[in-house]
Amino acid sequence: MSTEHPWVTPVTADLLRGFVDVEATARGLLPHRLTAQARRQIPDNQLAMAEAQPSGVRLAFRTRATMIELDTVPTKRVYQGFPPPPDGVYDLLVDGRLTAQATVGGGNVWTVTDMFTQTAVLAEGPPGTARFADLPAGEKDIEIWLPHTEITELIALRTDAPVEQALGSGRRTWLHHGSSISHGSNATHPSATWPALAAAEGDVELVNLGFGGSALLDPFTARAMRDITADLISLKIGINIVNSDVMRLRAFTPAVHGFLDTIREGHPTTPLLVVSAILCPVQEDTPGPLVPASDGGTLRFTATGDPAERTAGRLTLNVIRDELARIVHQRATDDPNLHYLDGRDLYGEADYAEFPLPDEVHPDPAGHRRIAENFARLAFGDGGPFAAKTG
Repeated sequence: MSTEHPWVTPVTADLLRGFVDVEATARGLLPHRLTAQARRQIPDNQLAMAEAQPSGVRLAFRTRATMIELDTVPTKRVYQGFPPPPDGVYDLLVDGRLTAQATVGGGNVWTVTDMFTQTAVLAEGPPGTARFADLPAGEKDIEIWLPHTEITELIALRTDAPVEQALGSGRRTWLHHGSSISHGSNATHPSATWPALAAAEGDVELVNLGFGGSALLDPFTARAMRDITADLISLKIGINIVNSDVMRLRAFTPAVHGFLDTIREGHPTTPLLVVSAILCPVQEDTPGPLVPASDGGTLRFTATGDPAERTAGRLTLNVIRDELARIVHQRATDDPNLHYLDGRDLYGEADYAEFPLPDEVHPDPAGHRRIAENFARLAFGDGGPFAAKTG
């Protein structure tokens, strides 16, 4: 920090938004997107790593500072045999507008040696600093969105003017659960994931429980959602269940009912939107499991199941869409605040033709924008289940 008398502010939970829990570490604070109780029940490294990646988590404060530094220890994930991903991006917003970006090099590195089991080896590294300079003068609201692709241990905040806790926004809280697409896979920076973009359009506070590879109707996730304060709730269900091939139709139907029942224990009348998968041609009518392959250095996925086995209960996206629509229609008779949205209305055939899925599963940045635009229109817009009440 170039100023002579910097203000050093420990990062505490009071400065954070979009998190579910925090863990005190030897060096600072680690945000989590599942409760401690839920984390104790996580069965694999995939979800353990995904929930600790702070998609949608941001620092929020007021200050006159024109220079801000945030010390962190990032934990990055690389896949053996594939090029390492770029460093995660920190987005700094001033009064709601993206104003500056930074990265933090170094840190810890998990090298995944087996993509199927997510077996990984950890190499520890030093902390680093995200630095934002030449910010606008005067009192302003600051948000620093943490990288959605890296676990981020927060150490300290340094500024050239005092920091005050941000006032409550008065916005409604939107709690969303989904897969890696909701987590933000292929989005280039954290405030550009489709849930972040849709939240900005809908003028709501986002709590994003999008977990890469792990939207599997886990009961502990439902219990965590049950206990999180929220004004609006959405569930995006389908793609991970198909591509991991973890259940058949006989198990899927009661699992959906159980997930919804658990959420309704804590949110009996909250608007609850069930969203099926966006268009994914490789999985529309072909069961999983999905397997990765390198195509000229580019990661692509392909489904390996037999479409003929749908009659025996094997799941595809179309099978799941039909069943979700049936379940929601059945339950909505007694639950008028429960709604269904076909994911192909967010990203369908026309969108795929315009913005193809680079790896056959995840949208590119333009695809994230398209999904966000459609979600904002269909969910937050006039007549939508999340439309703001007037009068």
